Amino acid sequence: MTSTQSIALLAARLLIAPMFLIAGIGKLGDVAGFTGYMTSAGVPAFLAWPVILLEILGAIALIAGFQTRLAALALAGFTALAAILYHLQPADQMQMIMFYKNLAITGGLLIVAALGSGQYALDARRAGAALA
Repeated sequence: MTSTQSIALLAARLLIAPMFLIAGIGKLGDVAGFTGYMTSAGVPAFLAWPVILLEILGAIALIAGFQTRLAALALAGFTALAAILYHLQPADQMQMIMFYKNLAITGGLLIVAALGSGQYALDARRAGAALA
């Protein structure tokens, strides 16, 4: 992997992760309200805490480049599912913009999942240590 590719992957990770981190931390302020919102789409209430933890820990993993492929894949699945459950409303233009935004984020996360973290990440340090 070239240095340019590693810088691009670092930029992708750092540009995508804050959205999840801020959203996850924000949900901590009103877990009951978030749970109500989730259940309005038929999602079981017991998934509220796993979703919050996925957003926070997945974002931290992306930022650090730790278990990057797994974190990106989990966040991609979550984002695609959220797009379908909450934003796929063809009669509402704003919701459709949100739907396509989520699909674009999913695409970026899938690229990160496919290519890994690049050299500027904890994953690269661990791989280097394993080779030494």
